[in-house]
Amino acid sequence: MATPHIAAKPGDFAKVVLMPGDPLRAKFIAETFLENPRLVTSVRNIYGYTGTYHGKEISVMGSGMGMPSIGIYSYELYTVYGVETIIRIGSCGSYQDYINLFDVIVCMGACTDSNWAHQFQLNGGTYSAIADFDLVRRAYEIAKEKKTPVHVGNIFSSDVFYGGESDYWKKWAGLGCLGVEMESYALYATAASLGKKALCLLTVSDHFLKDAKATVEERQTGFRTMMEIALELA
Repeated sequence: MATPHIAAKPGDFAKVVLMPGDPLRAKFIAETFLENPRLVTSVRNIYGYTGTYHGKEISVMGSGMGMPSIGIYSYELYTVYGVETIIRIGSCGSYQDYINLFDVIVCMGACTDSNWAHQFQLNGGTYSAIADFDLVRRAYEIAKEKKTPVHVGNIFSSDVFYGGESDYWKKWAGLGCLGVEMESYALYATAASLGKKALCLLTVSDHFLKDAKATVEERQTGFRTMMEIALELA
């Protein structure tokens, strides 16, 4: 049945959903990589498609920006549509000088400045949001087989894009965070609370230490290596 945010029917989604932030990136992936893709939802122009890749059914759907957005879509996919695994395929800014533009990051864990985990009422504790280990391992192995520059570690998942102290990021970098994005913590926490699986794969689109930045077009239709890793992983 349809949810408030997804107008799909039972069985429209595969067990594995690839989830870029940009709905147009979801459209690009479906039309470029999937066989016989069909549009299963387009509420608020958040496109979701299901097709096959090398004979296996896979879905791809946009998440929008930020933790509240991916939190809504992942929850509905997991609880209403029978989805077992969500693989976020997004972009990030890198904090570390040994990481270059278009390198791939496999997010083993997610740190955050968000109050997302407050809903779990942990008596003042802080939940450490982590990915499914088997997905991390396999994604890393696929990337190495493709000879893709790949890094595994913590990502900083922030509620804030603009604002804050100009050098706030250096504290996270000093703790070894590989970079920053805005969705993975909520995805990992939601998956854990529901007994589901999740992984976040990121392509470096800009850098805090280097004068390098992906174009809007590269963000929307590029990042093919990350997409192929996710498709093979699914």
